[in-house]
Amino acid sequence: MNDNELMWTQKSRKELLKTCVFTVTSRHNESPSGVSGDYIVNECPDWVIVIARHGDNFLMVRQYRHGEESLSTEFPGGVIDAGETPEQAALRELKEETGAVTKKLVHLGTMNPNPALFANHVHVYYTEELEFSGVQNLDHDELLDYMEIPVKEVLKKTGSPEYPHALMASATALYLAKVYLAL
Repeated sequence: MNDNELMWTQKSRKELLKTCVFTVTSRHNESPSGVSGDYIVNECPDWVIVIARHGDNFLMVRQYRHGEESLSTEFPGGVIDAGETPEQAALRELKEETGAVTKKLVHLGTMNPNPALFANHVHVYYTEELEFSGVQNLDHDELLDYMEIPVKEVLKKTGSPEYPHALMASATALYLAKVYLAL
């Protein structure tokens, strides 16, 4: 088949649930061959992840994740606010969560967290030129600690119970492909 024979057309969209984080929709879609069905799609703003390297360490955050019901060690990041570019959000999230600032971000890639279920994207950035203010500016419901962890330790532990976030593993893969292998 050529690509045109694989593309479905959205015939209708209905909101099933709207929350402060995402909207659950039902989309009635039809294939070029006439097959149709209702498909659940979560819609939410895009996110950013910032891989910040300081010497032989990554700047990481540790926070409670409600879905996992445990602590998770991750790269800094978060939701892109309305009117922000992904790069602006990356700079803001890095400063808010860690107190670190940078003048140079490298875009490593943009991915969909799960194209079967989500309509948003995560934008991954890298920096190694950091200045530290030491002052976090967290959201009211954001409780997290930031730390420096050796790069090798993060790479070895990615996918472990301490590092369960799949998007962190995806960001790590981009880092390995576009930064580490280029060294």
